[in-house]
Amino acid sequence: MIEFNSQNDFVLKEEIQVISWLERIAKVEGYEIDDLGYVFCSDEYLLEINKQYLDHDTYTDIVTFDYSQEGILSGELYISTDRVRDNASEFDVSFETELRRVMAHGLLHMCGYGDKTEEQISVMRSKEEDCLKMWEQAS
Repeated sequence: MIEFNSQNDFVLKEEIQVISWLERIAKVEGYEIDDLGYVFCSDEYLLEINKQYLDHDTYTDIVTFDYSQEGILSGELYISTDRVRDNASEFDVSFETELRRVMAHGLLHMCGYGDKTEEQISVMRSKEEDCLKMWEQAS
C-alpha cells in the first residue's frame, strides 16, 4: 500500500498513476512494496526531522526512513515541497518533474542505491532518469 499525506497545503495530482509508477519502479528493481508513506511538508518541517533524527542541520528535499526487509519495501518518505519548487526552478524543470525525480530518488535509496560518492551519484542520476522515462512512457 502506498499512501500520501501532507503537513502543508500540497495535494498530489494523479495519485493512481503515481502509485502504479512507483510500483513499476520497485518491480524493475526486483522489489515489492508493502507499506510506503509519502509525506509532503515544508522546508521547516523537514529541517526539524533532519535535525532530530539524522543530526543534520541542513535543508533537504527528502528524508527517507527505510524499514524494508528482504525484497519487501516499507518506509516513510518526507518531501519538502518548498525545496522541490526551488530545485525545479534552479534546474529549469517543471515542479511535477522535479517532484517525481525526488519521489523516485527516495524509493531508489530503499532499493539500495546510494549517493555519497561520485560513482554512486552517477548511478543514482541515471536511475532517476530511467524512472522519469517510465513515467513518460506510461502517460
